[in-house]
Amino acid sequence: MSAQTAAKAAQGDVMVNTPEELGDWLRLSLTPGVGPDAARRLLAAFGQPHAIWAQSDAALRQIVSAQQAGALQQPPLGWPELADETWQWLQAPTDHGIGRAVVTLGDADYPAALLETPDPPLMLYAMGQIGALGGLKVTQSVAMVGSRNPTPQGQINAREFARSLAASGLTVISGMALGVDGAAHEGALLGAHGAMLPTIAVVGTGLDRVYPRQHRELAHQIAQRGLIISEYPLGTPPLAPNFPRRNRLISGLSQATLVVEAALLSGSLITAKQALEQGRDVMAIPGSIHSAQSKGCHLLIKQGAKLVESAQDVLEELRLPDAVRQVALALEGDEPQGSTVNDSPEDALLCAMGHDPVSLDALQARCGWSTAQLQARLLELELLGQVGRLPGGLFQRIGSA
Repeated sequence: MSAQTAAKAAQGDVMVNTPEELGDWLRLSLTPGVGPDAARRLLAAFGQPHAIWAQSDAALRQIVSAQQAGALQQPPLGWPELADETWQWLQAPTDHGIGRAVVTLGDADYPAALLETPDPPLMLYAMGQIGALGGLKVTQSVAMVGSRNPTPQGQINAREFARSLAASGLTVISGMALGVDGAAHEGALLGAHGAMLPTIAVVGTGLDRVYPRQHRELAHQIAQRGLIISEYPLGTPPLAPNFPRRNRLISGLSQATLVVEAALLSGSLITAKQALEQGRDVMAIPGSIHSAQSKGCHLLIKQGAKLVESAQDVLEELRLPDAVRQVALALEGDEPQGSTVNDSPEDALLCAMGHDPVSLDALQARCGWSTAQLQARLLELELLGQVGRLPGGLFQRIGSA
């Protein structure tokens, strides 16, 4: 049963607007053993959720299994309390124009892009600029994902690519995790210059929680200018299985998924796989052949992902009409602003480093400096933001993205 058929059958008002309507949708989504696929079949057969409860056991068994039919006739444990809590959350006052909404499969404001995916959620919880929900366009959105522990260069790439893409009018979608996700949201907020919807965070918890806690302030900034979306009810903790599952929403809302940095076992590769299954484009930024955090990107490129060296590459791949006016962000372009590095002999260390991770011993062998002199210069460059310290005692030169 297609999501479009179920959505058409359940078509109703914009968002849930009564406690009873909210309660009906919550009951359907919480019923044990009745997953999204069975729920969509029920909606396609009977329309709105309240009509499902009026059906006989025999009628229900024509659509779902006997076990599922029996479960539908028993209210889920804790359902009334959660329905009341969710309604109170919707009605609670917020600041800075931050809105709250619950949109369901039949709502006019349900993102159309998700209806094209194999497994759209029955309900979406949204916080932030909710007036933009109905106008979300997959052709104007790019997902950015990557490592939770990126290299310093990967962190810069995520922030600068997102800033440029948001400046071009695109919405940057990510998962608000540590590392690349957080940097992508930050960059999009920096580059938006008053744009309506610079970034969307798709999270794996209830919207009454912020995870990770370090991103509490970032979450507030996103809600002020963008959107935070979840398919999980209020009170849902950060359970490990929820995060790979939510990745299908990140890719499904986007025309393309850009993987910034990823190891071979990274969850970002799950997002890329889901993007391909949804008929979306996949792009990846290459890195050092010696970096474990680049091997996932290199694998994607071998499998046909678009190799991206600049934000200009992304814009051209998306075939946006105004791509020519964007500033390219080369991976090995000029040094960061404020750099004091030049071609003087004292900067021979940067030339000796190259752009791959390198150990202190290898650097000493290349430039012939004493250990004390080398460590002092590395510290200076690290403080200037031109060298990053990696795990395992390695160092890496940082270029502007």
